Amino acid sequence: MSPRSTGHRTPPPLGRRLRSLTFNVVDESMLPVLKPGDRILVDTAAYRREPPQVGDLVVFRDPEEPRRRLIKRVSAPPDLAAGGGLFVLGTAPERSRDSRSFGLVPPDLVLGKAWFRTGPIGREGSLE
Repeated sequence: MSPRSTGHRTPPPLGRRLRSLTFNVVDESMLPVLKPGDRILVDTAAYRREPPQVGDLVVFRDPEEPRRRLIKRVSAPPDLAAGGGLFVLGTAPERSRDSRSFGLVPPDLVLGKAWFRTGPIGREGSLE
């Protein structure tokens, strides 16, 4: 199949690229969805208008080590009683440090929504 017919390798729109940061996957907590070495674009404006949705891949500052960035999947709607905190899980539970260990992720630690894999070559494509 050609990239045009699947839509998976279409380059991201310029406007969205300008409000993105790059995240490099370094662990196996999101296997098989994300692998160590994957390069991800994160839309830093995604949650300005609406909150994260169940199923979104979010990049956030580690609640216990704020200099470290993590990527996980939102597994429950934002908890309004807890100030909008997110319950996030890795897809490989035996390898993942997530909300089961550090609790809800406060909204101010969320950096954005992972939406496009830029590499490595052969793994490029949308994460939405």
